[in-house]
Amino acid sequence: MPSRFTTWESYFYPPPHSFTLRNLFGERDHRVLQELEQAVVSERYLEAVQGEVRFDPTFDAGHVDAIHRHLFGDVYEWAGQHRTVPLVKNPPRGFADVAQIDRYLADVHRLVVTTEWKTLDRSEFVDRAATAFAYLNQAHPFREGNGRTSKLFMTHLAGRSRFAFDFNQVTAEIWNDGGHGILPGDGQIAARWRT
Repeated sequence: MPSRFTTWESYFYPPPHSFTLRNLFGERDHRVLQELEQAVVSERYLEAVQGEVRFDPTFDAGHVDAIHRHLFGDVYEWAGQHRTVPLVKNPPRGFADVAQIDRYLADVHRLVVTTEWKTLDRSEFVDRAATAFAYLNQAHPFREGNGRTSKLFMTHLAGRSRFAFDFNQVTAEIWNDGGHGILPGDGQIAARWRT
């Protein structure tokens, strides 16, 4: 079934609520929606990290989609579906064009499944994990919720290694700024994650 979310405007309610994403609560106030979304997604995230929900750890697009669907399925109709519109934060650099999302996710998959994560030392782990995150972040496959989806995906990735991520050590500002507009291979994310 084709998505009804095919334009930038189609993701939002019409004016005067044009800053509020269409949602399953029917909430038109974007501030109230943020609070509702945070409560639901926090609960779903906790379920996932406590092992109450199982994901098939394929590390491909289907894995990323399943995480997003679990986290946001009670909030957005399009949960787990790739965006159909461009996304840009802090222009001029944006995220992958819609037509490039699958390629970036395929690069993540290839990197994850071809790496012997258990044998990596800390520095090697940081480099490989940062590269995987850079590809995933550049894909930015969803209209909303990419950061939270990425954190859970990266937790799954770390499960293949001797290391773990402590996201409590990173503020929201650093997390949101850490990977934005940084293309895989330019070294900036790896350097930032090492500090």
